[in-house]
Amino acid sequence: MTALSKPATSHADLHGTSLYRVAIVGAATLIGKEIAEMLKARNFPAVDVRLLDDDESLGRLEALGDEMSFIQSVRAEQFERVDFTFFASDSHCTRANWKTARDLGNTIVDLSFALEAEAGASVRSPWVERQSQQPVPPDLQPGPVVAAHPAATVLALLALRSAQAGKVQRFVATVYEPASEHGQKGMDELHEQTVNLLSFQELPKNVFDAQVAFNMLARYGPRSEPALDAVSQRILQHYRQIAPGAAEPSLLLLQAPIFHGYAFSMYLEMENPVALGDFSQALTGDHIVLARGPEDVPTNVSAAGQGDVLVSLARDANRENGVWLWAAADNLRIAALTAVECAEAMTASRPRGQIQ
Repeated sequence: MTALSKPATSHADLHGTSLYRVAIVGAATLIGKEIAEMLKARNFPAVDVRLLDDDESLGRLEALGDEMSFIQSVRAEQFERVDFTFFASDSHCTRANWKTARDLGNTIVDLSFALEAEAGASVRSPWVERQSQQPVPPDLQPGPVVAAHPAATVLALLALRSAQAGKVQRFVATVYEPASEHGQKGMDELHEQTVNLLSFQELPKNVFDAQVAFNMLARYGPRSEPALDAVSQRILQHYRQIAPGAAEPSLLLLQAPIFHGYAFSMYLEMENPVALGDFSQALTGDHIVLARGPEDVPTNVSAAGQGDVLVSLARDANRENGVWLWAAADNLRIAALTAVECAEAMTASRPRGQIQ
């Protein structure tokens, strides 16, 4: 039994602290596993973490810190006496279960984006909230919180930092989407397509409905959900909600033949010329790591497992006011960080000093 899942009686002497029970729905998904790791890494005060998922994952062992725990089925009784529930499942599972969790007093953090349109729902990115210096006041009865899309968080943070160097007149971004945004099935399909292409076999297309291996896509096949255009619109929508005062990007989203990690190509045209040293200084701060030299240019591989955005910058060859940013970020790590930090911010709405 892990320290995260010990019974409450072992914590009876922790007076004056916050002790919470947590459920992760979709615990066997890539992002569900990342949330479990992040809770441990950030010392989230959870004395019980319930790993829940669908029938295919029942009984599977998953790591919780240094220990292992079994995945259990998603049932109403699993939400009883739970403080925070993270929905890392697919959107159908979230819609089917979130109201049960809410009605039992759970605070909801949604990473499936299923609850964006629900009354009282809010899209949040603590990184961007701190950067814009507009913290969200505690809500004693919070609605579901949707963790901002990781690409929206990266774009908004870079836009706000860039604005510290001068007024941004134009912002154009190309975002390269990894297969892991479609979960393990997306990763598996890219792998199988790669192997089958090299052996001249038929390509599986159940996830993307198109060839992804050795290819770049601006559109999926018609049977793929969600469509790439819909993902692009979600990124822009989340960007507007978390950074309403920032320069809005013209965005092109492409599916790249990569397994993991976002890559970003961004062009910013400033009102006046800005020295690269001054621009670098404006970007420097929490969650952004600047390349030290040409040999340190970010890649999605070097970003894997990092909780920061890796960035390099260069002057545009034709426009003295233009600056190019090349960035890479671990999509799963940033999504999990966003979700756990949202829960940390909402602990003020939970009773303190006792287990619920």
